[in-house]
Amino acid sequence: MNYVIGVDIGTQSTKAVLVDERGTIVAQHSSGYHPDTPKPLWAEQWPTVWMKAVVECISRCVAKAGEAGVASNAIKAVCVSSLYGGSGIPVDSDMKPLYPCLIWMDRRATAQVDAVRANVDLERLYAITGNGVDSYYGYTKMLWLRDNEPNVWANTRFFLPPNAYVIYLLTGEVAVDHSSAGNIGGVYDIAKRDWSDEALDMLGIPATMMPEHLVESSDVVGGLLSQWTEQLGLEAGTAIVAGGVDAAMATYAAGVTRAGQHVAMIGTSMCWGYINQSVDAHHGLISMPHVFNGLQDIYVFGGAITAGASVTWYREQFCHAEIEAAKAIPHGDPHRLLEEDAAQIPAGSDGVMFLPYLMGERSPVWDAKASGAFVGLSLYHTRAHLYRAVLEGVAYALQHNIVAGRRGAKSLDDKLIVVGGAAHSDLWMSIIADITGFPVYTIEQDVEAAMGAALLAAYGTKLISQETARGGWVTLIERARPDPARQSMYAERFGIYTDLYPALKPVMHRLQAK
Repeated sequence: MNYVIGVDIGTQSTKAVLVDERGTIVAQHSSGYHPDTPKPLWAEQWPTVWMKAVVECISRCVAKAGEAGVASNAIKAVCVSSLYGGSGIPVDSDMKPLYPCLIWMDRRATAQVDAVRANVDLERLYAITGNGVDSYYGYTKMLWLRDNEPNVWANTRFFLPPNAYVIYLLTGEVAVDHSSAGNIGGVYDIAKRDWSDEALDMLGIPATMMPEHLVESSDVVGGLLSQWTEQLGLEAGTAIVAGGVDAAMATYAAGVTRAGQHVAMIGTSMCWGYINQSVDAHHGLISMPHVFNGLQDIYVFGGAITAGASVTWYREQFCHAEIEAAKAIPHGDPHRLLEEDAAQIPAGSDGVMFLPYLMGERSPVWDAKASGAFVGLSLYHTRAHLYRAVLEGVAYALQHNIVAGRRGAKSLDDKLIVVGGAAHSDLWMSIIADITGFPVYTIEQDVEAAMGAALLAAYGTKLISQETARGGWVTLIERARPDPARQSMYAERFGIYTDLYPALKPVMHRLQAK
């Protein structure tokens, strides 16, 4: 039997899963950390944190598999998925990092967004890239480094996405997968599947900073260097497969490889996306080549910056009683205690509504100065009301993206697949079904992007057929169906949700003014 490892470098943890060629999980491991947020709306990470976590996760998986009788020479490949690395890691000619990676959550490049809007032919940029202008995109973050860190800019040889940097360390080869390249935004030609010299010239970014070698997510970039064999427990020469952006990888893990299928990945952030063969930037969503069949298919998605992060923020700031109570219960989880109370609250949270814009917002709002809000509070409301309102607010944000996405999708399947940490919550799955109107399905196995990476590792090394790679390994289970009465009520409330941001936008911006 042959085996592969899928690795997913996330915003708050790295996960690895070791499976056989039928997708059976033999071992898995995760390692947690937090991004650095030195200033409001800043979010960055030194790549050494990611590499340390990757080494730990792979080595622990290999060790656990060894205890189960799996020989190291039976592990044929490793594939690395990663969070969207925003700017990428600026490295010098010796491939040493010069500055932390400005990750997807970072929104500091507001002045650069204004400059692009004022000085660049936006319609041409939209046509080339299929993407818009926002501080979410990596190219605006690159311009921030150019304008604010001139020494870093002057010495930058390449900007490398997190998975590409890790793969370079493992193999000595520099390559960027198409999904990561496309998600940078304004520097990638979505039709040609290549860097755009025209767009780079418009933006003033040297083309030489973009690594020449672009690869498909299933391509083998190189073999594992011998210097890693002892630490990782793998054989020298083990194939290292390119991987891609985690949202697309989690979508692929759910078996989504054809037009119309759609998935919501709800972890720290929320990404809802579908497969298409064309894209229009005017619909306000993000596009990149898909991680499977990426030379033909495009992964189109929109998302909320703080989805699970909103839940974590609320728990850590306001729910100390539940946190302490959970400690007294074997395997206690404060989220479960909060969910039990919130489940007793009527749908609609007795008039409380939450805007989950705690780090500005992505699609379809696209406003770095948007801010979070509870609206409709009274003395009657409790922590349970607010917790349910947070879950509902993220679900409204999901529906906001689905409504925007329908304008560009040829069709959408009649079921919504949800992956990520949110899938552990029965209440949240029920709320999402009621607000979106879709039956909600989740993956039976407790893995997402890491399983997608493992599947690509097996496909890239020809351990599985294209048919298997297209269908995937996971099993979907139905979790919730929309209740007609609640769906009708939420549809009315969704209108209020979409009215809130335009009404509050002037006040939000005044509060953000320096």
